[in-house]
Amino acid sequence: MTGIRRVAVAFAAAICCLACAASAAMAVVYPNSMAAAGDSITRAFNTCSFPFTDCVQNSWATGTEAAVNSFYLRIRAVNEGITGHANNDARSGARESNLPEQVRRAIEQRVEFVVIDMGANDVCTSGEETMTSVASYQREFEAAINELRTRLPAARVAVGSIPNVYTLWQILHTNRSATETWRSLGICQSMLRNATSTSREDEERRIRVREREVEFNRVLERVCATYANCQWDRNTGYEYRFEANEVGTRDYFHPSQRGQHSIAEIEFPLIRF
Repeated sequence: MTGIRRVAVAFAAAICCLACAASAAMAVVYPNSMAAAGDSITRAFNTCSFPFTDCVQNSWATGTEAAVNSFYLRIRAVNEGITGHANNDARSGARESNLPEQVRRAIEQRVEFVVIDMGANDVCTSGEETMTSVASYQREFEAAINELRTRLPAARVAVGSIPNVYTLWQILHTNRSATETWRSLGICQSMLRNATSTSREDEERRIRVREREVEFNRVLERVCATYANCQWDRNTGYEYRFEANEVGTRDYFHPSQRGQHSIAEIEFPLIRF
């Protein structure tokens, strides 16, 4: 092969590669609208200057705060069509039983992308005996997915795993301010009651609560897998070992603004558009 011919072949190959790359980029279609379903984490509760209120501008899902760089802002950076079309349908205090209602709201909004992060309040309750049963949790999640499957079939769905509340206990149970706050506010007593105790009884309770959360995440994975448009985060949220400064210091439970950023940072790259 002559030198000129080799150059010509190499040039043609380069053009082909560029065309393939351009074609792949064009195949990525980012949504023009989105909705978020969930609880106080998705509402970025307790991250504004006024305490113990929702602060949706800091939400990992739909927030507009640059420091958080939410799903919405990351999509808007490549598709301006989504501007002003991010609905936060989550509600602080919500449980899985509230998910079908939130999903119906997203359906009414006719969005193209739905993110779901629900279940912290099903495991974090006043006591171990008041946690949601696995059967009930599965029933409600199946109902929500079926609503999306039948009434909003073109929408893509992303489901996040429940953050590991046992990790929260691990990193903060030696922090006196945190343990006093958990006790005085009655926060997640199923896991955080007697937070400083190392007794076998208390540790066995914590392990049982953690196992219930693991079972909930298995439900999310299993049900999501039945729907082609549903993407599961492969336990990324659950396995992420957050640091103390990613937890707000007003209640030592909800993510801080930095924590909200971390959620977006670890979860968004998993989404296939």
